[in-house]
Amino acid sequence: MSDMPSCQFESRPRRIVIGAGGAQTDFCTTCSVRPTSVCSVIGPDDISRLSEAAVETIIPPGRGFIEEGAPATDFFNVTSGTVKLFKALPDGRRQITGFASPGHFLGLAVSDNYAFGAEAVDTVRVCRFSRDKMADLLDDFPKLERRLLEEASNELVAAQNQMLLLGRKTARERVASFLLDQMHASQLPGQENGGRLHLPMTRGDIADYLGLTIETVSRTLSWMRSQGMIEVGKGYAITILSVAKLDVLAAGNS
Repeated sequence: MSDMPSCQFESRPRRIVIGAGGAQTDFCTTCSVRPTSVCSVIGPDDISRLSEAAVETIIPPGRGFIEEGAPATDFFNVTSGTVKLFKALPDGRRQITGFASPGHFLGLAVSDNYAFGAEAVDTVRVCRFSRDKMADLLDDFPKLERRLLEEASNELVAAQNQMLLLGRKTARERVASFLLDQMHASQLPGQENGGRLHLPMTRGDIADYLGLTIETVSRTLSWMRSQGMIEVGKGYAITILSVAKLDVLAAGNS
């Protein structure tokens, strides 16, 4: 991925929203992902501090905004869209290590350099925080630092689950696990009827992430459809018909 400075993306400070009766409200107070993101620990009385530190950035599909090995100068809170995360292999290939959805906080680094690359799958909006401004926020809001540590712990758990996925699970178990993960990331209710998933990533991206071929992913989805687990619609839409069946399959109990 080529180096793509943030200034080449469409960036703007957080906006003021005119609400009912002409009252002005900061955009952060109406952000749909704030209740589940790291920003939730900052109360409404201090939300203006958060807004002053954030720059809203729009990233077009297929564009990278984090380069593996580059200086970790910024942090990113995803507010809409899907982000593809990957690592570079010595031979130049890329291994997809995950997909970040709204509410994910990216850029947490144990060193001064990014440990992974990130690319927009579809149009992505992020709140971008410079390292200096984030350091000021952490000094003033200790709860934010604890919340970021929780996020880092969640990333570690996700990495361990990915190792299990690639090392032990069969193709069908991997695809079932992926669909369930996407369902939970979309905050769909864990009910028997499931829900409709919009998967903007390509079948090739899914195959790369799961360590499978595109043909295997396609065959597995077709088999799941024949078993009444899912419906495959137009484009990238998949409707989960039976969460219970996918749970059994993902756990290796089929």
